[in-house]
Amino acid sequence: MESPLGRLVLVSNDTNLKEVTFSEELIEESEILPEIMQRTVRQLGEYFEGMRFDFDLDLDPDGTEFQKAVWQLLLKVPFGATKSYRDLALESGSVLNTRAVGTANGKNPIAIIVPCHRIIGSDGKMVGYAGGLERKKWLLLHEAELTKNGRLF
Repeated sequence: MESPLGRLVLVSNDTNLKEVTFSEELIEESEILPEIMQRTVRQLGEYFEGMRFDFDLDLDPDGTEFQKAVWQLLLKVPFGATKSYRDLALESGSVLNTRAVGTANGKNPIAIIVPCHRIIGSDGKMVGYAGGLERKKWLLLHEAELTKNGRLF
């Protein structure tokens, strides 16, 4: 799928979204798209157009139990908001988890939809993003602009 941030590669099984990643490579596309892929393409398009603020998709990312728990916490970070890695670590059970939370965040296989871009450093700075800091900045500004304009209400 083409997006304002470049090519997105979507991976699913018949019923669940498994991955959304950034790629510069051309990937062979399936001839028949399962319904989950059609919904994902539509909802991502709506997100980029500023018409969608949360996603309604069945997700099944591969990861450890801890990673999956962190990704569930990411899903609770509201559109247009940010949290720090430290905040997420506290929500996961201990501030001592900060580094592990950062690692899990970096391994999130479902970019944008599981909003790891909303996680920032404790000092408020943008740090780390598997898709690159320019993409993270774009996503945060996109959401901030829509929130500021009151399009969420």
